[in-house]
Amino acid sequence: MEGHAHGESRVFMAGRDLYQTVHTSPAPEAITALRTLPRDVALFTGREDELRQLLQTATPGRTVAIHTVDGMPGVGKTTLATHAAHLLADRYPDGQLYIRLHAHTPGQRSADPADVLAALLTSIGVRPQQLPDGLEARAALWRDRLAGRRMVIVMDDAENTNQVEPLLPGSEGCLAIITSRRRLAALDGAVPLSLSVMPPDDAASLFIRLTHRTPPGPGPERDAVDEAVRLCGFLPLAIALLAARLAQHPTWSIAEYTADFAAAQDRLGELEAGDRAVAAAFDLSYRELPADRQCFLRRLGLHPGHDIDVYAAAALDGVPIAQARRHLSALYANHLVDEPTRGRYRLHDLIREYARSLAEQDPAEDRAQAVGRLFAYYQHTAEAADRQYADARRPDTPAVAEPPPAAPGLAGREQALAWMRAERVNLLACTQYAVAHARHSDVVRFTLAVNVFLRLEGPWHQGISLLGTGISAARLLGDRLSEANALWSLGWMQRVTGDYPAAADLAGQALAHYQSLGEPLGEANTLRDLGRVRRMTGDYPAAADLAERALAHYQSLGDRLGEANTLWDLAWARRMTGEYEESAARAEQALALYRSLGARLGEANALWDLGWVRRLTGDGPAAVDLTEQALTLYRSLSDRLGEANALWSLGEAKRLTGDHQAAVELEERALELYRALDVRLGEAHTLRDLGRLRRLTGDFQAAAEMTEQALTLFRSLGDRLGEAEVLNSKGALLAETSTAYEALDQHRQALRIARQVHSPLEEARALEGAARCAARTGALPAARAELREAVGIYQRIGAAEAPSAGAYLTSL
Repeated sequence: MEGHAHGESRVFMAGRDLYQTVHTSPAPEAITALRTLPRDVALFTGREDELRQLLQTATPGRTVAIHTVDGMPGVGKTTLATHAAHLLADRYPDGQLYIRLHAHTPGQRSADPADVLAALLTSIGVRPQQLPDGLEARAALWRDRLAGRRMVIVMDDAENTNQVEPLLPGSEGCLAIITSRRRLAALDGAVPLSLSVMPPDDAASLFIRLTHRTPPGPGPERDAVDEAVRLCGFLPLAIALLAARLAQHPTWSIAEYTADFAAAQDRLGELEAGDRAVAAAFDLSYRELPADRQCFLRRLGLHPGHDIDVYAAAALDGVPIAQARRHLSALYANHLVDEPTRGRYRLHDLIREYARSLAEQDPAEDRAQAVGRLFAYYQHTAEAADRQYADARRPDTPAVAEPPPAAPGLAGREQALAWMRAERVNLLACTQYAVAHARHSDVVRFTLAVNVFLRLEGPWHQGISLLGTGISAARLLGDRLSEANALWSLGWMQRVTGDYPAAADLAGQALAHYQSLGEPLGEANTLRDLGRVRRMTGDYPAAADLAERALAHYQSLGDRLGEANTLWDLAWARRMTGEYEESAARAEQALALYRSLGARLGEANALWDLGWVRRLTGDGPAAVDLTEQALTLYRSLSDRLGEANALWSLGEAKRLTGDHQAAVELEERALELYRALDVRLGEAHTLRDLGRLRRLTGDFQAAAEMTEQALTLFRSLGDRLGEAEVLNSKGALLAETSTAYEALDQHRQALRIARQVHSPLEEARALEGAARCAARTGALPAARAELREAVGIYQRIGAAEAPSAGAYLTSL
């Protein structure tokens, strides 16, 4: 509304506010600028999903008319917002306005919302003389003048909600798109869109387009593009700056250019062009942090791993948990850290490099103390986790000098395993850092704290490499106890991967160390493992003798878990020599001890072994029941090797009950797990049994292929009993598909090996197979003699084959 006043003055009303202007001459017409968007990006690449989200929701008449686009420096917020505004221009025909809020403009203070409103009001036709004083009055006039209009307003680089709130339109016909490095969570009614770095393929496309080159086909140049954008952390600003330099040199090879960038000592220094630089963009965000938060960010840059939780962050910075949590939340709000999963934070690669470069300016002693606190926290917690799931005690090594002020409570095996899974990469990264910086005691402690977890979950080749590093570090320190512990652990790894000579040698070295140090627990552990190596190579009497010696040690030490473990080993050894009743008795003893100790993994192992004995003695239903109990326990413990073993045994039990289809499915699942874990012995056993199943179902070609694969594996492992078992299977297959003479040869080979390794079961199977071949050739006296010997062995050990072999003997 306009009224008259004294003299040359005029009165204006905006909303409920009354304004008077005084003129000595007629007022000039206001200059309007209703289309102030920067030019659109000609080479806009990627961001299809984010762009679609803006375009679909940013339409007139929708309830929500405010959108925020937030993200780390250089992620492309302004580019996306501007591109979207250009595409939306036809939906908002009354104007497309762009205003810089300068939260991070070098040399310029953040824009005052009152000044911004003055600029916005004059841009839509309000004369400067008509501008009211004060933020609230200008905001009211702004909302009034936008009423009924359809405009899109891009507010770029907002500092906070207080800066933006007065600038927002009051009507739904207008759209506001706000970009910020901060998450504007307090902005009511806004639809947030957080930009992350670009997907690898989009990043590569952007790089190629900005270099103005033809996309290279598969080969070194294409690989170099992928490596270049990876080194840029898939950050659009970094990609643009790196590509811009290459664009100036059309004759340069992308592969050579990328190799030079990869080798650069200061990659951040390479990512600049004129007044644009990645480091400068980070500087602006860093400088606005308070001093303690700047220090916290620098300390995060010292972390050797790729993500961190609040406990590790608190240890690294030497602050209480609550303060570390506040720092992480603030850095997250400012897009200086990301939170890929709840409670775990990660620095972008380039921000990590930036923070690390800043940390290098801190005193060396401060940096060393920060890393020392971090290592002490990780070692303390990893050792606490190890005590929750370790299947055997080892002689103690000295404790960390000062436990961390705060650490997560790991109540039980499951929580301990969950923590280790989350921190595994960090622990290995810390170990590598310790190796590189000659922190030998840290190398030893990390190695021993992690190795049991790697036993359980693999990959074992990683555990083998790590333990080798730990042994070297222990020798440099002259720490013979830690060296012995690492040798013992490495022997376990080599045994389970099938390198029995190496396993025996390492166990022998560890045993000598323990004996010279007077460590009976270490001696017991190593005797037990030596016994297991002997068992795997078919020397069952030696295996039983070593287990008995280990058992005596554990009993004298009062180590009930060690006692239970060794009883289980004895059950296994007795089973392999056909002493099924003795094997079952030992397994029952072990099971009772495990249950009294609450040792669920041991309980699963004992159940599995009992199921195996029941299968060998022909009690299929009991074998299925016991093995299913073991399988359930292994799965509840996330023990993948145990699960594979149980699946394999359950398949064999199902075969015994005649359910061949179920048996095949179980064996195939076991084979898949064994291969994933790189357990060649398990793979060999499963291939052998799948070959048997294929023969029973008439698929002789598949049976032959699997049998040969199993035979090759057993021979490469030096497992002579396994070789005998496969030779008997091969003989049975040849008896159905070839001549009796070829089949007989396989059984004769199996018989010779079975007698050498003292396996009565395979000896009886070889004799029975040979007898059946002899009967087919008409040599009935020889057939009866060999079959009579086989039946006698079957009956003596209580094998499942006794009734059928006896019936065949009667028929002859």
